[in-house]
Amino acid sequence: MNIALFGYGKMGKVIERIAVERGHTITAKIDRDNPKESADLSNTDVVIEFSVPDSAQDNIRFCIDHQLPIVIGTTGWYQHLGALTDYCNSNNGALLHATNFSVGVNIFFEINKRLAQLMSSQDQYRASVIEIHHTEKLDAPSGTGITLCEGIIDNHTKYDKWENVKLSEISDKGALSIESVRLQNVPGTHEIKYASLVDEIEIKHTAHNRDGFGLGSVIAAEWIKGKKGVFTMKDVLNF
Repeated sequence: MNIALFGYGKMGKVIERIAVERGHTITAKIDRDNPKESADLSNTDVVIEFSVPDSAQDNIRFCIDHQLPIVIGTTGWYQHLGALTDYCNSNNGALLHATNFSVGVNIFFEINKRLAQLMSSQDQYRASVIEIHHTEKLDAPSGTGITLCEGIIDNHTKYDKWENVKLSEISDKGALSIESVRLQNVPGTHEIKYASLVDEIEIKHTAHNRDGFGLGSVIAAEWIKGKKGVFTMKDVLNF
């Protein structure tokens, strides 16, 4: 398969290595010095996009306009998801988006939902989320953290929104705390905690490196080739 990379930073280089290991060819590496408008994408089967939030919307529309299926791992653009979903469907495009492409994280999403269902009737527990990333992470809270919050809100009767503050700073009893921590040289970590006066229940996912995200995005690219519509990793993994 021929893959173009939109965004050729650390993540793009990981995706390149994994894609080549799986027998694919990289047709273009799009970044600030090599804009997509001047690249030859005529032999490209799928675009994998890991750039920056400000570029994501334009990159998605570009790919839809040029009938290029796009797998997008950039987060921080989801306020435009509804409009871009309509644009993709009305133009017979193919878009696969995920706040996190790691297979392990997507399993973690499902565990989080089930735990929220179990804890919904246990009023003595207060839920909170912590997401820890390196200082280069541009969005806060992380897209993965927001997905975890949404999983709790959709499956727990106590919470109807989230606030990006520490648990002690929550302004509304119905709000779920998601705390964002940015540190030098740390692995991406997401923790869900349910605390009561007598005990705590915690689940945690820690990414040791970027390979999980890279592998998941390449698997997603392999899956979306030849398809039309808007998809997520739930479709890829058949959850």
